Amino acid sequence: MASQSTNLWVLLGLGLAGIFLMTRKLKKRSIKQDFGAFIHKLLLLPPPQPAPPKAPHPLTSLNFAVSDLFDIDGHVTTFGHPEWARTHEAASQTSPVVSALVEGGATCIGTTVVDELAYGISGENKQYGTPTNPAVPARVPGGSSSGAAVAVASNLVDFALGIDTIGGVRLPAGFCGILGFRPSYGAVSHIGIIPVSKSLETVGWFARDPNILRRVGHILLQAPFVVQRSPRQIIIADDCFQQLNVPLDRSSQVVIQSTEKLFGRQVLKHINLEEFLCNKLPSLKKLSSQQQNGELKAPSLKSLAKIMQFLQRHEFRLTHEEWMSIVKPELHPAVSADLQEKFEVSDVDVENYRSVRNEMRDAVNSLLKDEGILVIPTVANPPPKLGGKEIISEDYRSNALSLLSIASISGCCQVAIPFGFYDKCPVSVSLIARQGGDRFLLDTLQTMYSTIQEQVEIAAETKLSRNVITQEQSAEIAKEKGNQAYKDKQWQKAIGFYTEAIKLSGNNATYYNNRAQAFLELGSYLQAEADCTNAISIDKKNVKAYFRRGRAREMLGYYKDAIDDFKYALVLEPTNKMAASAAERLRKLFR
Repeated sequence: MASQSTNLWVLLGLGLAGIFLMTRKLKKRSIKQDFGAFIHKLLLLPPPQPAPPKAPHPLTSLNFAVSDLFDIDGHVTTFGHPEWARTHEAASQTSPVVSALVEGGATCIGTTVVDELAYGISGENKQYGTPTNPAVPARVPGGSSSGAAVAVASNLVDFALGIDTIGGVRLPAGFCGILGFRPSYGAVSHIGIIPVSKSLETVGWFARDPNILRRVGHILLQAPFVVQRSPRQIIIADDCFQQLNVPLDRSSQVVIQSTEKLFGRQVLKHINLEEFLCNKLPSLKKLSSQQQNGELKAPSLKSLAKIMQFLQRHEFRLTHEEWMSIVKPELHPAVSADLQEKFEVSDVDVENYRSVRNEMRDAVNSLLKDEGILVIPTVANPPPKLGGKEIISEDYRSNALSLLSIASISGCCQVAIPFGFYDKCPVSVSLIARQGGDRFLLDTLQTMYSTIQEQVEIAAETKLSRNVITQEQSAEIAKEKGNQAYKDKQWQKAIGFYTEAIKLSGNNATYYNNRAQAFLELGSYLQAEADCTNAISIDKKNVKAYFRRGRAREMLGYYKDAIDDFKYALVLEPTNKMAASAAERLRKLFR
């Protein structure tokens, strides 16, 4: 009898274990099917089609999803955290943005995951799970509108809505290999949307097809019809592409070749964007000189990123601090680091930051005018691995936000465009137009997209056919092109080629040394000093590197260090007349 009882318990245990395993398997299968993109499934159906001969609704047959911070009548918005849902009532009406799309013929099928409180940039969410990036499943999808990007990238919807404050649409678009559009600040209504940072945020959207991206834009922007225009200038931010860990022939060169094919070479212009902007932002220079704690340091794109972060954090706290102090929600480390640490900013600081924002808007608008396009990388680095610490590191965030700050602070419109894959990760390049140039930007994208994709394929095929050439040989070819550009006094172009050589073979002092000389010609002394230091670390007897670093330091006002560099160049090469003359000149000045 005891034996039979034991057998029954064993069978029962095995049965329960089987049910448990089957449940887990089904749950995993369910998550895999929607890539973890959705929080709630729902159905908002469009009105009936008008009878012929009237035209059908402009978004007929399309379906879409919305990030879970847009109000949907009868549904509780989670804002990426169950504690928010628990402490808030269901919405009494649907956000006008969502209603406009439904009335335009599209079907809304659900709400999607955002970073907790829509605040982070990783797309990771401890509460609802991190959506799986279809392009690179082992890496983060990017945030804050991660679920919306994943829903589009995995072909679950035709388009999706998100919020872009410091990159919430552009970053996940870049990481997931799809199109992402951030409209001009104030171009789309914010009614019925939980605010994150009122002076920075915009409603943005994702798609895989530029035509769909444009059709959605025509509904949401409500801009009057204008005749489509071609860009008069396409401006390549060479300094931004030099920071990218992707060869130029897979990024900026694709845009250059597409532009030449469509509009002609005369439309192209090259610029050092950081230098241009910092010269146009007197408030940023003033702030940098006044900083005692080293937060902003010298004026740069990174200092713009700092200002953007300050504004976001300040405005988020103004809106939500009372709720956070009462509820004390558990947050992802990347979010809590910003929101739960001590943070004080004075009214004077906020006004200074807003002055920078106003100057930034004027500077970018003056550069682009009505028919100019600025070209930059969407993100500086590939998406980090899931669960890693890279996404919360200061260097990673600073590099990513430096590029994203350009449109966020200026209020201009930007579209992120997929450029295929490099080293198994998506590559993304962005086009920016002046504030209010949204339709012009969407039209330009429509015109250029197919040619860009053709050039992307050509570049990828060319790379495969060149595999027989070693990286060192390719680097030497790039260096020689840089030398020729230098001889032609095309300093920025030379820097681009030397940068390419460094990416291919980063342990060659000559490449750093040559780029330093080009930087000196442009007056970019900090960059020249850094390159010379790299060259010296590789080759401690590099006379030219010491001499050029001395010149850079002299121009920066580091006179004692400059004298030391010139003297060391003379130790290595006693007959170097230029080093002797420079050292003597500085000794006389600073005896």
